[in-house]
Amino acid sequence: MYCPHCGQQQVTSEVRFCSRCGFPLKVVSEVLATGGALPLRRDEAQAGDKISPRQRGIRQGVMLMMSAMLLVPLVIFVGVMILDAPIELIPLTGVLCVVGGLMRLLYALFFESNAPLSAIHNYLEPYVPPVAPTQLRRPEHEAQKLPPPRSVPVSTYVPPRVNTSEIAPPSSVTDHTTRLLKDEADSETR
Repeated sequence: MYCPHCGQQQVTSEVRFCSRCGFPLKVVSEVLATGGALPLRRDEAQAGDKISPRQRGIRQGVMLMMSAMLLVPLVIFVGVMILDAPIELIPLTGVLCVVGGLMRLLYALFFESNAPLSAIHNYLEPYVPPVAPTQLRRPEHEAQKLPPPRSVPVSTYVPPRVNTSEIAPPSSVTDHTTRLLKDEADSETR
């Protein structure tokens, strides 16, 4: 196997990183093993989920409503009695927890799917990137999908060439000084 980033040949196909550039090669070896198709990847947390999004939403809503039984006494004892917070904080905490939990529960019931996440992910097709036909060993009749070549070029514009013989060499600083010295020497000899 060769590294797709730098072209370094690897000693074995079980190498996880390129020895020259450090490019991760685990996915490359998986793609080679599946014949060019990218394997389907799921989050490790979602891989073991057997419950549906609706069931998860119902659980979250119920837990949020149940948290009111813990948060309201906590706000009473810590917030109001110890930290001298305003007393209006007690009903506000209870209402937010109960109403928020009820809204989450209703959202789950009306808008979320009842199919388990594992069943939803099984319907997904693995992504196959577009690659050259020779890499996937497609038949030759499928490989010839390009349009026929054009006999007339798309553009006939050719930028003009610069005639380098017209460019004068830059004058030297010493040329001017030497000329001045010659003029002084000529004026002294007269």
